Amino acid sequence: MNISLLGKNALVGGSSKGIGEAIARQLADSGANVILMARNEDKMKTIVSELAMDKGQKHQYLVVDFSNFDAFKKTITQFFEQHTIDILVNNTQGPQAGGALEKNVEDYQKAFDFLFKSVVFTTELALKNMQKKKWGRIINVASISIKEPLNYLALSNTIRAAVVTWAKSLAFDVAKDGITVNSVLTGYFDTDRIAQLNTTKAEKLGITSAEVRSAMEAQVPMKRVGKPKEYGFLVAFLASDQSAYITGTNIPIDGGLLKSF
Repeated sequence: MNISLLGKNALVGGSSKGIGEAIARQLADSGANVILMARNEDKMKTIVSELAMDKGQKHQYLVVDFSNFDAFKKTITQFFEQHTIDILVNNTQGPQAGGALEKNVEDYQKAFDFLFKSVVFTTELALKNMQKKKWGRIINVASISIKEPLNYLALSNTIRAAVVTWAKSLAFDVAKDGITVNSVLTGYFDTDRIAQLNTTKAEKLGITSAEVRSAMEAQVPMKRVGKPKEYGFLVAFLASDQSAYITGTNIPIDGGLLKSF
């Protein structure tokens, strides 16, 4: 099966590193014109220069701060006044780790603003052109913790669950327009985010980060964490014509870690 995204414009959030970067690289490899979207302009400049351009692709980047919703809203609105998007990958940095008793209402509000409101607002803007074209792909980067919550990620468990249930509702409404909406439930991947979480957990437990990582890998049936490029392969498929009959799904990519259905 040859996945071609030639002529499609893709906007990828959180794409200056980790999973977002891997997604952007794979979409470009598949022929899409990619717009990176993140805070770190220097990193995005470097990545843009490295993205595949052998099929005539043209890439660019957009500097945003998801944690400042008012500023983000202004920037993304101006962007969509000049651009149209066929593929939207909703991905933001994860909220701060911590258990439910460590967080207060203000913490949840901040997480809601940058992890939920930014996703919904960006999608609303992208949908206008998708509905005109009768074609579009909305892909949300979520987490397996919406099915089996991790007690040290209370904010992420809560807000990402809201994103996934919203996406399910949206999928029903836009299916008639040839637009699919799917969420990918992320397991353990070799990213800076995982390294940071492991360091925090190690400090609390009084052990090394390497020991935390080994214990994590032992939980996964495949006995390893995922490679970001493997994530990119799944997203490229969901962004393609070949996935046209797949919508409203929550697809785990976790090496078999989830025990629930």
